Amino acid sequence: MAKESMLTFLDEQLNKKLTDYDVAIDWEPKNHTIELVFLLFAENKEQWMIDDTEGTGSSEEVIEFEDGILLYNPTKSKINEEDHLACLPFEGKKGMKKQELLGLVDYIKEILDEGQGALLDFLDEEGSEVFELQFDKARYEACVAQYAGQEQFIAYPSY
Repeated sequence: MAKESMLTFLDEQLNKKLTDYDVAIDWEPKNHTIELVFLLFAENKEQWMIDDTEGTGSSEEVIEFEDGILLYNPTKSKINEEDHLACLPFEGKKGMKKQELLGLVDYIKEILDEGQGALLDFLDEEGSEVFELQFDKARYEACVAQYAGQEQFIAYPSY
């Protein structure tokens, strides 16, 4: 059996814990990054004209919102933090601690649960100006702390 990597571990955890959401893993080996991409969908009953971050408007019946969390190697990755909900470093080939990955998946579920409701509220309230997901570092750290004792590293994948 192949050695467990961050990719295989995250894939297993996301498939187990986030069954209600559309989540994907985007690995860029040349940039030493792993992005966890998630989509939220909501019905735009009133067919409001909604502008995305690039200013492109849409009044489609179903609104799709995409965001992501980037895991990166601080010594090798080139990143733009503004393009992601959050950017979390890992330790090169060592990867990330199991407790950090478990806490992250739990916290992503919280973000998406809250975000789905907020997106529906955004579409139901005419005065709403902006919808965005929120990443609370203290809440993430609390989710990680639940898994104290699981400090073994899950390795960054080799290619």
